[in-house]
Amino acid sequence: MIKKNKTHKNNKEDKDYNKKEKVVVILGATATGKTGLGVKLANKYDAEIISADSRQVFKGMDIGSGKDLAEFVVDGKEIKHHLIDVVLPMEDFNISKYQKLAFKAISKVLKKEKLPIIVGGSGLYLQTVIDNYNLAKTATNIKRRNELEKIPKEDLFERIKILKENFALNLNNSDKNNPRRLARYLEILESGESVNQKKESKYDYILLGLEYPDDLMKERIEYRLLQRLEEGMTEEVKNLLDSGVTSKRLKSFGLEYRYITKHLEGEYNYLEMVEKLNTAIYRFSKRQKTWFKRLEKQGKEIHWIKNQKEAEKLIDKFLK
Repeated sequence: MIKKNKTHKNNKEDKDYNKKEKVVVILGATATGKTGLGVKLANKYDAEIISADSRQVFKGMDIGSGKDLAEFVVDGKEIKHHLIDVVLPMEDFNISKYQKLAFKAISKVLKKEKLPIIVGGSGLYLQTVIDNYNLAKTATNIKRRNELEKIPKEDLFERIKILKENFALNLNNSDKNNPRRLARYLEILESGESVNQKKESKYDYILLGLEYPDDLMKERIEYRLLQRLEEGMTEEVKNLLDSGVTSKRLKSFGLEYRYITKHLEGEYNYLEMVEKLNTAIYRFSKRQKTWFKRLEKQGKEIHWIKNQKEAEKLIDKFLK
């Protein structure tokens, strides 16, 4: 990265000094090749990767969460990465903790005069950093949280709507279908706090997006699912269960962990599990796309790219 000129002459402000430091963001739905592109770009720009994935923070959840750790080695050189394998699956991890660690990682990378590249598809994780959300400080009340998580998601949504209608109506499908997230929102609103107020962005971000047509996405999702099953994804879930992670906890992580756990419990046979999981992942990718379209409607510019060459051209211009 280009070093800033931190000298001041005649007490005049140096414009470069006041510029925000720059961060690259690579986003996209599942199976779009974000990690591969991010690693190649990190290798070219001597950058470091910061993961924005809600499941990759958990240790032992490797194949199912798509960590693709082998991709972080290019020509024998390991690409430094952050926010992967942070906590155990049975430990609590929330968006507030992610935001704090993400900003810490960005600062750490910048202090080394390197370029931070955030890579991920978890829309809420990305947006809480990009928009610098002023996250609620309401502490989790375990007893109350357990009570709330027993309530159907539709009822949770209606309760949120009663307390803060505008907030409820602006929730996307990913939020509405996530009981844990709805329970947290309700917990915060019941305390009298506001949820997710924005502050000025801390950094200057360029957003690069990867996207494929629906028919090609279906093919990529199906191929990757079968590949990961061959790599031992079912055995990974078995190991997690054997290590003390409850089936309820694993199911709460959704997708691969939910459906494979149900298969191991006898609810689905293998072929049923594969079929249902393939459909669920595709629907999830559609929700991710919806989130990114929502970001654009909110005024964020996402540069939709097709390859590494296009990405490099945009990054070179951004870093000037």
